[in-house]
Amino acid sequence: MQTQILERMESDVRTYSRSFPVVFTKAKNARLTDEDGREYIDFLAGAGTLNYGHNNSHIKQALLEYLAEDNIIHGLDFWTAAKRDYLEALEEVILKPRGLDYKVQFPGPTGTNAVEAAIRLARNAKGRHNIVTFTNGFHGVTMGALATTGNRKFREATGGVPTVGGSFMPFDGYLGDGADTLDYFEKLLGDKSGGLDIPAGVIVETVQGEGGINVAGLDWLKRLEGICRAHDILLIVDDIQAGCGRTGKFFSFEHADVVPDIVTNSKSLSGLGLPFSQVLVRPELDIWKPGQYNGTFRGFALAFTTAAAAIRQYWSDDTFERDVQRKGRVVAERFQKIAAWLTENGVPATERGRGLMRGIDVGSGDIADKITTQAFENGLVIETSGQDGEVVKCLCPLTIPDEDLLKGLDILEESTRQALS
Repeated sequence: MQTQILERMESDVRTYSRSFPVVFTKAKNARLTDEDGREYIDFLAGAGTLNYGHNNSHIKQALLEYLAEDNIIHGLDFWTAAKRDYLEALEEVILKPRGLDYKVQFPGPTGTNAVEAAIRLARNAKGRHNIVTFTNGFHGVTMGALATTGNRKFREATGGVPTVGGSFMPFDGYLGDGADTLDYFEKLLGDKSGGLDIPAGVIVETVQGEGGINVAGLDWLKRLEGICRAHDILLIVDDIQAGCGRTGKFFSFEHADVVPDIVTNSKSLSGLGLPFSQVLVRPELDIWKPGQYNGTFRGFALAFTTAAAAIRQYWSDDTFERDVQRKGRVVAERFQKIAAWLTENGVPATERGRGLMRGIDVGSGDIADKITTQAFENGLVIETSGQDGEVVKCLCPLTIPDEDLLKGLDILEESTRQALS
Protein backbone atom coordinates (compact mmCIF):
# COMPACT_ATOMS: atom_id res chain seq x y z
CA MET A 1 0.00 0.00 0.00
CA GLN A 2 1.58 3.23 -1.18
CA THR A 3 1.04 6.13 1.27
CA GLN A 4 4.34 8.01 1.04
CA ILE A 5 3.19 10.82 -1.24
CA LEU A 6 0.01 11.23 0.78
CA GLU A 7 1.92 11.53 4.04
CA ARG A 8 4.54 13.83 2.51
CA MET A 9 2.34 16.27 0.61
CA GLU A 10 -0.96 16.54 2.43
CA SER A 11 -1.27 19.16 5.16
CA ASP A 12 -1.04 18.08 8.79
CA VAL A 13 -4.59 19.38 9.27
CA ARG A 14 -5.90 16.03 8.02
CA THR A 15 -7.82 13.93 10.55
CA TYR A 16 -9.66 10.85 9.28
CA SER A 17 -6.64 9.41 7.48
CA ARG A 18 -4.86 9.31 10.84
CA SER A 19 -7.59 7.14 12.35
CA PHE A 20 -8.03 5.01 9.24
CA PRO A 21 -4.53 4.87 7.66
CA VAL A 22 -5.29 2.87 4.52
CA VAL A 23 -5.90 3.89 0.92
CA PHE A 24 -9.56 3.34 0.08
CA THR A 25 -10.41 2.67 -3.54
CA LYS A 26 -14.00 1.45 -3.84
CA ALA A 27 -17.25 1.58 -1.90
CA LYS A 28 -20.79 0.30 -2.17
CA ASN A 29 -23.63 1.02 0.23
CA ALA A 30 -22.19 0.30 3.71
CA ARG A 31 -18.89 -1.27 2.63
CA LEU A 32 -15.52 0.30 1.90
CA THR A 33 -12.65 -1.48 0.14
CA ASP A 34 -8.97 -0.56 0.41
CA GLU A 35 -6.38 -1.04 -2.32
CA ASP A 36 -5.29 -4.36 -0.81
CA GLY A 37 -8.83 -5.65 -1.30
CA ARG A 38 -9.85 -5.67 2.35
CA GLU A 39 -13.47 -4.75 3.06
CA TYR A 40 -14.70 -2.64 5.97
CA ILE A 41 -18.22 -2.01 7.20
CA ASP A 42 -18.81 1.73 7.29
CA PHE A 43 -20.44 3.20 10.40
CA LEU A 44 -19.13 6.69 9.52
CA ALA A 45 -20.72 7.28 6.10
CA GLY A 46 -18.89 10.47 5.30
CA ALA A 47 -19.65 11.88 8.76
CA GLY A 48 -23.32 11.67 7.89
CA THR A 49 -22.96 12.67 4.23
CA LEU A 50 -23.88 9.28 2.79
CA ASN A 51 -27.27 8.53 4.31
CA TYR A 52 -28.19 6.59 1.17
CA GLY A 53 -24.92 4.69 1.12
CA HIS A 54 -21.88 4.74 -1.13
CA ASN A 55 -22.60 4.72 -4.87
CA ASN A 56 -26.34 4.36 -4.48
CA SER A 57 -27.33 2.71 -7.75
CA HIS A 58 -30.57 4.60 -8.35
CA ILE A 59 -29.14 8.02 -7.51
CA LYS A 60 -25.93 7.41 -9.45
CA GLN A 61 -27.90 6.35 -12.51
CA ALA A 62 -29.73 9.68 -12.49
CA LEU A 63 -26.37 11.46 -12.42
CA LEU A 64 -24.90 9.35 -15.24
CA GLU A 65 -27.91 10.00 -17.44
CA TYR A 66 -27.68 13.73 -16.74
CA LEU A 67 -23.97 13.81 -17.59
CA ALA A 68 -24.44 11.84 -20.79
CA GLU A 69 -26.72 14.48 -22.29
CA ASP A 70 -24.42 17.55 -22.10
CA ASN A 71 -26.70 19.20 -19.58
CA ILE A 72 -25.67 22.22 -17.51
CA ILE A 73 -23.02 21.36 -14.93
CA HIS A 74 -22.04 24.80 -13.63
CA GLY A 75 -24.50 27.63 -13.92
CA LEU A 76 -23.94 30.16 -11.12
CA ASP A 77 -27.51 30.84 -10.01
CA PHE A 78 -29.01 30.61 -13.51
CA TRP A 79 -32.39 29.01 -13.79
CA THR A 80 -31.78 25.49 -15.05
CA ALA A 81 -33.93 22.46 -15.68
CA ALA A 82 -32.02 20.65 -12.92
CA LYS A 83 -32.82 23.38 -10.40
CA ARG A 84 -36.49 23.37 -11.39
CA ASP A 85 -36.69 19.58 -11.06
CA TYR A 86 -35.10 19.68 -7.61
CA LEU A 87 -37.42 22.41 -6.34
CA GLU A 88 -40.43 20.53 -7.66
CA ALA A 89 -39.32 17.38 -5.82
CA LEU A 90 -38.59 19.32 -2.63
CA GLU A 91 -41.94 21.07 -2.65
CA GLU A 92 -44.15 18.17 -3.68
CA VAL A 93 -42.51 15.33 -1.74
CA ILE A 94 -41.03 17.04 1.33
CA LEU A 95 -42.54 20.45 2.10
CA LYS A 96 -46.22 20.22 1.14
CA PRO A 97 -46.93 16.90 2.90
CA ARG A 98 -45.46 18.40 6.08
CA GLY A 99 -47.39 21.65 5.79
CA LEU A 100 -44.17 23.67 5.45
CA ASP A 101 -43.91 26.88 3.43
CA TYR A 102 -40.33 27.96 2.78
CA LYS A 103 -38.36 29.91 0.22
CA VAL A 104 -35.10 28.19 -0.71
CA GLN A 105 -31.69 29.85 -0.75
CA PHE A 106 -28.70 28.11 -2.30
CA PRO A 107 -25.53 29.51 -0.71
CA GLY A 108 -22.11 27.94 -1.19
CA PRO A 109 -22.10 24.14 -1.21
CA THR A 110 -21.05 23.36 2.37
CA GLY A 111 -22.82 23.26 5.70
CA THR A 112 -20.90 26.19 7.12
CA ASN A 113 -21.96 28.27 4.08
CA ALA A 114 -25.58 27.54 4.95
CA VAL A 115 -25.07 28.51 8.59
CA GLU A 116 -23.31 31.74 7.62
CA ALA A 117 -26.22 32.65 5.35
CA ALA A 118 -28.81 31.74 7.99
CA ILE A 119 -27.32 33.80 10.81
CA ARG A 120 -26.62 36.76 8.54
CA LEU A 121 -30.20 36.71 7.28
CA ALA A 122 -31.52 36.55 10.84
CA ARG A 123 -29.46 39.61 11.77
CA ASN A 124 -30.69 41.51 8.73
CA ALA A 125 -34.31 40.56 9.39
CA LYS A 126 -34.30 41.57 13.06
CA GLY A 127 -31.74 44.36 13.08
CA ARG A 128 -29.86 42.74 15.96
CA HIS A 129 -26.39 41.23 16.05
CA ASN A 130 -26.57 38.53 18.71
CA ILE A 131 -27.14 34.84 17.95
CA VAL A 132 -27.86 32.49 20.84
CA THR A 133 -26.30 29.07 20.51
CA PHE A 134 -25.77 26.14 22.87
CA THR A 135 -23.01 24.39 24.75
CA ASN A 136 -21.41 21.57 22.74
CA GLY A 137 -22.95 22.92 19.54
CA PHE A 138 -21.09 22.61 16.25
CA HIS A 139 -22.14 24.78 13.31
CA GLY A 140 -18.99 25.13 11.21
CA VAL A 141 -15.53 26.69 11.22
CA THR A 142 -15.87 29.83 9.10
CA MET A 143 -15.83 32.89 11.30
CA GLY A 144 -19.56 33.54 11.65
CA ALA A 145 -20.43 29.89 12.19
CA LEU A 146 -17.41 29.44 14.45
CA ALA A 147 -18.79 32.08 16.82
CA THR A 148 -21.69 29.68 17.42
CA THR A 149 -19.48 26.56 17.73
CA GLY A 150 -18.49 25.57 21.25
CA ASN A 151 -15.42 23.37 20.94
CA ARG A 152 -12.20 25.20 21.89
CA LYS A 153 -10.19 23.10 19.46
CA PHE A 154 -11.82 24.96 16.59
CA ARG A 155 -12.19 28.33 18.30
CA GLU A 156 -8.51 28.48 19.27
CA ALA A 157 -7.37 27.93 15.69
CA THR A 158 -8.13 31.52 14.65
CA GLY A 159 -4.67 32.81 15.54
CA GLY A 160 -6.04 35.08 18.23
CA VAL A 161 -8.78 36.66 16.13
CA PRO A 162 -11.84 36.84 18.38
CA THR A 163 -15.03 35.02 17.47
CA VAL A 164 -17.89 37.40 18.04
CA GLY A 165 -21.65 37.47 17.72
CA GLY A 166 -22.63 34.34 19.64
CA SER A 167 -23.93 33.88 23.18
CA PHE A 168 -23.88 30.37 24.64
CA MET A 169 -26.70 28.88 26.67
CA PRO A 170 -26.74 25.43 28.32
CA PHE A 171 -28.13 22.71 26.03
CA ASP A 172 -30.78 20.31 27.26
CA GLY A 173 -29.23 18.08 29.95
CA TYR A 174 -26.08 20.17 30.31
CA LEU A 175 -26.81 20.93 33.97
CA GLY A 176 -28.00 17.43 34.83
CA ASP A 177 -31.25 15.55 34.54
CA GLY A 178 -33.12 17.63 37.09
CA ALA A 179 -32.62 21.05 35.46
CA ASP A 180 -34.57 22.62 32.61
CA THR A 181 -31.84 24.74 31.05
CA LEU A 182 -34.38 26.93 29.29
CA ASP A 183 -35.26 28.42 32.68
CA TYR A 184 -31.89 30.17 32.58
CA PHE A 185 -32.36 31.41 29.01
CA GLU A 186 -35.85 32.70 29.73
CA LYS A 187 -34.67 34.36 32.96
CA LEU A 188 -31.94 36.26 31.08
CA LEU A 189 -34.35 37.39 28.38
CA GLY A 190 -36.59 38.93 31.03
CA ASP A 191 -33.78 40.52 33.04
CA LYS A 192 -32.62 43.95 31.78
CA SER A 193 -29.45 43.54 33.85
CA GLY A 194 -28.79 39.93 32.87
CA GLY A 195 -26.17 40.91 30.30
CA LEU A 196 -27.76 39.10 27.36
CA ASP A 197 -28.31 41.18 24.24
CA ILE A 198 -31.71 40.21 22.83
CA PRO A 199 -30.77 37.89 19.97
CA ALA A 200 -31.83 38.02 16.37
CA GLY A 201 -31.99 34.26 16.34
CA VAL A 202 -31.37 31.04 18.22
CA ILE A 203 -29.49 28.28 16.39
CA VAL A 204 -29.84 24.72 17.64
CA GLU A 205 -29.17 21.12 16.63
CA THR A 206 -31.95 18.80 17.79
CA VAL A 207 -29.27 16.12 18.18
CA GLN A 208 -25.74 17.42 18.58
CA GLY A 209 -23.53 15.31 16.35
CA GLU A 210 -19.99 16.55 16.91
CA GLY A 211 -20.92 17.54 20.45
CA GLY A 212 -21.43 13.92 21.49
CA ILE A 213 -24.87 12.76 20.29
CA ASN A 214 -26.60 14.96 22.85
CA VAL A 215 -30.35 14.69 22.28
CA ALA A 216 -32.69 17.59 22.90
CA GLY A 217 -35.92 16.46 24.53
CA LEU A 218 -39.06 16.99 22.47
CA ASP A 219 -40.72 19.08 25.19
CA TRP A 220 -37.52 21.14 25.50
CA LEU A 221 -37.54 21.88 21.77
CA LYS A 222 -41.20 22.81 21.86
CA ARG A 223 -40.60 25.16 24.77
CA LEU A 224 -37.62 26.70 22.96
CA GLU A 225 -39.88 27.42 20.01
CA GLY A 226 -42.38 29.09 22.33
CA ILE A 227 -39.71 31.27 23.95
CA CYS A 228 -38.52 32.41 20.54
CA ARG A 229 -42.04 33.28 19.46
CA ALA A 230 -42.74 35.19 22.69
CA HIS A 231 -39.60 37.32 22.34
CA ASP A 232 -39.62 37.88 18.56
CA ILE A 233 -36.51 35.76 18.07
CA LEU A 234 -35.98 33.63 14.97
CA LEU A 235 -35.60 29.89 15.52
CA ILE A 236 -32.87 28.40 13.31
CA VAL A 237 -32.56 24.61 13.24
CA ASP A 238 -29.19 23.35 12.01
CA ASP A 239 -30.26 20.09 10.37
CA ILE A 240 -27.01 19.53 8.53
CA GLN A 241 -26.04 16.25 10.20
CA ALA A 242 -29.34 15.28 11.84
CA GLY A 243 -31.46 15.94 8.75
CA CYS A 244 -32.27 14.02 5.56
CA GLY A 245 -33.64 11.08 7.53
CA ARG A 246 -30.81 10.51 10.01
CA THR A 247 -33.12 10.63 13.06
CA GLY A 248 -35.91 8.69 11.37
CA LYS A 249 -37.75 11.60 9.77
CA PHE A 250 -36.60 13.81 6.91
CA PHE A 251 -36.27 16.81 9.21
CA SER A 252 -35.12 16.08 12.75
CA PHE A 253 -37.43 18.75 14.19
CA GLU A 254 -40.51 16.86 12.98
CA HIS A 255 -40.30 14.65 16.07
CA ALA A 256 -41.03 17.68 18.27
CA ASP A 257 -43.70 19.17 16.03
CA VAL A 258 -41.91 22.51 15.81
CA VAL A 259 -41.71 24.76 12.75
CA PRO A 260 -38.42 26.67 12.54
CA ASP A 261 -38.16 30.06 10.90
CA ILE A 262 -34.95 29.01 9.15
CA VAL A 263 -33.50 25.55 8.45
CA THR A 264 -30.02 24.64 7.20
CA ASN A 265 -29.34 21.43 5.29
CA SER A 266 -26.21 19.99 3.72
CA LYS A 267 -24.23 16.73 4.10
CA SER A 268 -26.67 14.08 2.79
CA LEU A 269 -28.81 16.56 0.90
CA SER A 270 -27.30 15.68 -2.49
CA GLY A 271 -27.85 11.98 -1.85
CA LEU A 272 -24.53 10.91 -3.40
CA GLY A 273 -21.87 12.78 -1.46
CA LEU A 274 -21.74 15.79 -3.79
CA PRO A 275 -21.30 19.20 -2.13
CA PHE A 276 -24.71 20.84 -1.70
CA SER A 277 -26.44 22.99 0.88
CA GLN A 278 -29.62 24.97 1.23
CA VAL A 279 -31.28 27.40 3.60
CA LEU A 280 -35.04 27.14 4.02
CA VAL A 281 -36.59 30.46 5.00
CA ARG A 282 -40.11 31.59 5.86
CA PRO A 283 -41.16 33.67 2.82
CA GLU A 284 -41.52 36.94 4.73
CA LEU A 285 -37.91 36.65 5.91
CA ASP A 286 -36.49 36.48 2.41
CA ILE A 287 -35.30 40.08 2.45
CA TRP A 288 -32.01 39.63 0.60
CA LYS A 289 -31.15 42.17 -2.07
CA PRO A 290 -29.99 40.58 -5.36
CA GLY A 291 -26.46 39.26 -4.99
CA GLN A 292 -26.20 40.32 -1.33
CA TYR A 293 -25.13 36.81 -0.40
CA ASN A 294 -23.02 35.47 -3.23
CA GLY A 295 -20.84 32.55 -4.28
CA THR A 296 -19.51 30.89 -7.42
CA PHE A 297 -20.89 27.46 -6.60
CA ARG A 298 -24.46 28.32 -5.72
CA GLY A 299 -26.75 25.84 -7.40
CA PHE A 300 -24.55 22.87 -8.33
CA ALA A 301 -26.61 21.20 -11.07
CA LEU A 302 -25.19 17.71 -10.51
CA ALA A 303 -26.26 17.87 -6.86
CA PHE A 304 -29.70 19.15 -7.85
CA THR A 305 -30.05 16.06 -10.02
CA THR A 306 -28.98 13.54 -7.41
CA ALA A 307 -30.93 15.24 -4.61
CA ALA A 308 -34.14 15.14 -6.62
CA ALA A 309 -33.59 11.45 -7.36
CA ALA A 310 -32.98 10.70 -3.67
CA ILE A 311 -36.08 12.57 -2.52
CA ARG A 312 -38.35 10.81 -4.99
CA GLN A 313 -36.82 7.39 -4.38
CA TYR A 314 -36.94 7.39 -0.58
CA TRP A 315 -39.47 9.96 0.64
CA SER A 316 -42.59 9.57 -1.51
CA ASP A 317 -44.16 7.56 1.32
CA ASP A 318 -43.22 6.59 4.89
CA THR A 319 -41.69 3.18 4.09
CA PHE A 320 -38.10 4.38 4.30
CA GLU A 321 -38.47 6.42 7.48
CA ARG A 322 -40.16 3.51 9.26
CA ASP A 323 -37.26 1.26 8.26
CA VAL A 324 -34.74 3.79 9.56
CA GLN A 325 -36.62 3.92 12.86
CA ARG A 326 -36.60 0.12 13.03
CA LYS A 327 -32.85 -0.03 12.45
CA GLY A 328 -32.39 2.71 15.02
CA ARG A 329 -34.08 0.52 17.62
CA VAL A 330 -31.74 -2.34 16.71
CA VAL A 331 -28.68 -0.13 17.22
CA ALA A 332 -30.09 1.33 20.45
CA GLU A 333 -30.63 -2.13 21.94
CA ARG A 334 -27.12 -3.30 21.07
CA PHE A 335 -25.54 -0.06 22.29
CA GLN A 336 -27.42 -0.43 25.57
CA LYS A 337 -26.04 -3.96 25.88
CA ILE A 338 -22.49 -2.77 25.20
CA ALA A 339 -22.90 0.13 27.64
CA ALA A 340 -24.18 -2.24 30.31
CA TRP A 341 -21.17 -4.56 29.80
CA LEU A 342 -18.79 -1.61 30.06
CA THR A 343 -20.46 -0.40 33.25
CA GLU A 344 -20.29 -3.86 34.79
CA ASN A 345 -16.57 -3.92 34.00
CA GLY A 346 -15.71 -0.63 35.64
CA VAL A 347 -16.27 1.81 32.77
CA PRO A 348 -19.53 3.74 33.36
CA ALA A 349 -21.21 4.09 29.98
CA THR A 350 -24.55 5.16 28.56
CA GLU A 351 -26.33 4.87 25.22
CA ARG A 352 -27.91 7.89 23.56
CA GLY A 353 -29.35 9.06 20.27
CA ARG A 354 -32.38 9.21 18.02
CA GLY A 355 -33.05 7.12 14.92
CA LEU A 356 -29.75 6.07 13.34
CA MET A 357 -27.80 8.84 15.03
CA ARG A 358 -26.50 6.88 18.02
CA GLY A 359 -23.63 6.93 20.47
CA ILE A 360 -22.11 5.23 23.50
CA ASP A 361 -20.64 7.64 26.03
CA VAL A 362 -17.73 5.83 27.67
CA GLY A 363 -16.60 8.88 29.65
CA SER A 364 -13.04 8.87 28.31
CA GLY A 365 -11.53 9.82 24.98
CA ASP A 366 -8.68 7.36 25.53
CA ILE A 367 -11.09 4.45 26.02
CA ALA A 368 -13.23 5.49 23.06
CA ASP A 369 -10.11 5.69 20.88
CA LYS A 370 -9.03 2.21 21.96
CA ILE A 371 -12.44 0.86 21.02
CA THR A 372 -12.60 2.52 17.60
CA THR A 373 -8.96 1.63 16.81
CA GLN A 374 -9.64 -2.01 17.64
CA ALA A 375 -12.84 -1.87 15.61
CA PHE A 376 -10.91 -0.66 12.56
CA GLU A 377 -8.43 -3.50 12.94
CA ASN A 378 -11.44 -5.83 12.98
CA GLY A 379 -13.00 -4.32 9.85
CA LEU A 380 -15.32 -1.55 11.09
CA VAL A 381 -14.97 2.17 10.37
CA ILE A 382 -16.48 4.14 13.26
CA GLU A 383 -15.50 7.46 14.84
CA THR A 384 -15.79 9.31 18.13
CA SER A 385 -17.34 12.65 19.06
CA GLY A 386 -17.86 14.82 22.12
CA GLN A 387 -15.67 17.47 23.70
CA ASP A 388 -12.99 14.89 24.55
CA GLY A 389 -13.88 12.29 21.94
CA GLU A 390 -15.54 10.21 24.65
CA VAL A 391 -18.57 9.09 22.60
CA VAL A 392 -18.35 6.21 20.13
CA LYS A 393 -20.66 7.39 17.36
CA CYS A 394 -22.65 5.38 14.83
CA LEU A 395 -23.64 7.16 11.60
CA CYS A 396 -24.06 4.12 9.36
CA PRO A 397 -25.86 4.53 6.02
CA LEU A 398 -29.62 4.51 6.46
CA THR A 399 -29.76 2.00 3.60
CA ILE A 400 -27.41 -0.47 5.32
CA PRO A 401 -28.55 -4.08 4.86
CA ASP A 402 -29.52 -5.82 8.08
CA GLU A 403 -26.71 -8.32 7.55
CA ASP A 404 -24.07 -5.58 7.50
CA LEU A 405 -25.70 -3.70 10.37
CA LEU A 406 -25.65 -6.75 12.62
CA LYS A 407 -22.13 -7.69 11.58
CA GLY A 408 -20.92 -4.17 12.31
CA LEU A 409 -22.54 -4.27 15.74
CA ASP A 410 -20.95 -7.67 16.40
CA ILE A 411 -17.54 -6.22 15.49
CA LEU A 412 -18.08 -3.24 17.77
CA GLU A 413 -19.14 -5.42 20.68
CA GLU A 414 -16.15 -7.73 20.28
CA SER A 415 -13.78 -4.79 19.79
CA THR A 416 -15.04 -3.21 23.00
CA ARG A 417 -14.23 -6.40 24.90
CA GLN A 418 -10.81 -6.64 23.27
CA ALA A 419 -9.99 -2.98 23.95
CA LEU A 420 -10.62 -3.44 27.66
CA SER A 421 -8.94 -6.81 28.03
